[in-house]
Amino acid sequence: MDFLPIFIDIRNRNCLVIGGGKVAARKIDLLSRAGARITVIAPELDTESLEQLRQGIFVHYAETFTPAHLNNATLVIAATNDRLVNQQISDAAKKLRIPINVVDNPDLCSFIMPSIIDRSPILVAVSSSGKSPVLARLLRARLETMIPEAYGRLATYAANFRAQVRQHFSHPEKRRMFWENELQGRFAEMVFAGEDQAAQDYLVHSLHGETDEAPVGEVYLVGAGPGNPDLLTFRAMRLMQQADVVVYDRLVSPEILNMVRRDAQRIYAGKERSNHTMSQESINELLVRLAKENKRVLRLKGGDPFIFGRGGEEIETLASFGIPFQVVPGITAASGVAAYAGIPLTHRNYAQSCIFVAGHLKNGSVDLDWPTLVRPGQTIVIYMGLLGLPVLCKQLILHGLPTRTPAAIVQQGTTHTQRVLVGSLGTLPNLASSANLTPPTLIIIGEVVNLHKNLAWFESKRNLYANELENTKEEPIKNNSG
Repeated sequence: MDFLPIFIDIRNRNCLVIGGGKVAARKIDLLSRAGARITVIAPELDTESLEQLRQGIFVHYAETFTPAHLNNATLVIAATNDRLVNQQISDAAKKLRIPINVVDNPDLCSFIMPSIIDRSPILVAVSSSGKSPVLARLLRARLETMIPEAYGRLATYAANFRAQVRQHFSHPEKRRMFWENELQGRFAEMVFAGEDQAAQDYLVHSLHGETDEAPVGEVYLVGAGPGNPDLLTFRAMRLMQQADVVVYDRLVSPEILNMVRRDAQRIYAGKERSNHTMSQESINELLVRLAKENKRVLRLKGGDPFIFGRGGEEIETLASFGIPFQVVPGITAASGVAAYAGIPLTHRNYAQSCIFVAGHLKNGSVDLDWPTLVRPGQTIVIYMGLLGLPVLCKQLILHGLPTRTPAAIVQQGTTHTQRVLVGSLGTLPNLASSANLTPPTLIIIGEVVNLHKNLAWFESKRNLYANELENTKEEPIKNNSG
């Protein structure tokens, strides 16, 4: 993060605005809505600022800025059109450790002003860290359509009932679960429909129907997909926001992990070749222990938990201890990565079946059912096969597949760093070695790989955007004089 998002209480605090133009008027309006005491320093005021002055929104001094104006200021906004003056204001404010915002000059700011969706008491702030204010404004416009005005009333009712809920439940986790259910259920829908009294009555009834027993622990076994956060399921997103603790694997991308509830405890249980943070048995025991502590546990796995994810072993253990659990499928790497690489796993002209295998090396060899793999009209998808790629290709050739059989390896599929190398069983090992590929990778073998050239939509899209960006760069101004 370039800036830490915070909300500051400036009610009845002295806030200083330097500048009297249209931009300054907008900042004055925001400060006024937040209850600030506003002083404006500007030799002249434009029409909008003059109207604000007539309304008594601020005190005006028709002067040029001096550092003495900063005395007793809690917050400062510089909105002049003079870069040198803005620099002086910024330097003086920073010297006194007063928060300073210089409009349209992020490098002079100690804080920036976001685009705001106001559903008081709910506030949503959108910022591009000063890099693209227009983009932040467009995102704000989109969010405005998604967040009804009634969310403010919903938050007010929740605040009014907060003390009653706290008194009713002695367990903080039980209180949180109660509010999660009500704010996503019938109570919220009544508020949105304008049935305010009915909503309040319903909330009282729901509260009295709840017991103050400790919440029962549960485990959510969730597939995080192949890496792209856009490919998460709605159910996965919902459970990620409810969990008290998350136990996650190495293949879960940072972008996806950042979508988990902020205050959830995070436990890394990743496994790399010859470097296991935890054994599988230890992970199983950890899930049981956390659930017995009455926690909602998110077991977050890359891809799908039931395809080379050992999810079956984990829920077997949970079931043996009587631990409640849910399983949320994820898009497995085979389907997700193949789709983004433009390689259909089946095609009536090339492959009528598909087989998934794990390509782990054991003592320098790969123990697979080679006769089954080399059947005609079949696509082979190999997980975790990068290290054993030379052995895999050699064995497939020895067992009957032609050396020229099309083959591809995809690194970090579905993400913006995706790389696709296409060759054959005879050439792919050298291609991968020369490219210095690193996990996660997926290997696809079969005639369907030939379709990549024409169907690589994701790669074409990235190239198109790159070309558009290059073409929009400003041409140097030519001097035609003389």
